[in-house]
Amino acid sequence: MVELELDDGLAVVTINRPQARNAIAPDTMDQLDKAIDAASEARALVITGAGDRAFVSGGDLKELAALRTEAQASAMAERMRGICDRLASFPGPVIAALNGHALGGGAEVAMAADIRIAADDIRIGFNQVSLAIMPAWGGAERLARLVGQGRALLLAGSGAILDAAAAERAGLVDRVLPRAEFGAGWRALARSLATAPAGEVKRVVGGVSPAEAVAAFARLWVAPEHWAAAERVMNRAK
Repeated sequence: MVELELDDGLAVVTINRPQARNAIAPDTMDQLDKAIDAASEARALVITGAGDRAFVSGGDLKELAALRTEAQASAMAERMRGICDRLASFPGPVIAALNGHALGGGAEVAMAADIRIAADDIRIGFNQVSLAIMPAWGGAERLARLVGQGRALLLAGSGAILDAAAAERAGLVDRVLPRAEFGAGWRALARSLATAPAGEVKRVVGGVSPAEAVAAFARLWVAPEHWAAAERVMNRAK
């Protein structure tokens, strides 16, 4: 089951499959697609897992074991890669709240986010090599852009599993929070990013021309939200 919570510009997508440690099955892919559709007007999106054991534990092997041909494997990989691409291209900031372990395909889903926030007791790793396969959902390429080709090859080629602190040092995770503070912490961060300016900042840091960056600033400058905030600041200064 994939759950969607919409709250004042913030969308929270939760993969809730505790019986499978939040693994991705074909039906999960369909539900993720629908959740992203329903969240299209949100200013920021969080993807997380239910419970505290797993963010996403990868693909659901029991269900994906039926795929025995190259064509079937390709279709599945393209399907989930497309969903990760949709997360990566979401107009507003996307936060992966790593409530539990993110392994294999789960690490790939995490890489599709702009920001990764982790509880301090989680582990993350591209351990597909333990099944004699490789990342298939775009995670290897995103990992290389994040940490460089050499480190990406080392991590995904060896299947190394990192704890939260090591993942933060390596650049896979942006912030680590104590488990007791995790739920409130990622929500507060996500709420701070559920703004029009944060969405424009995402677009600019993703790579635009100087003229487009200036145009983005100008759009925000003339918006009513800017002038309401400016009035509050000017009134305090009196």
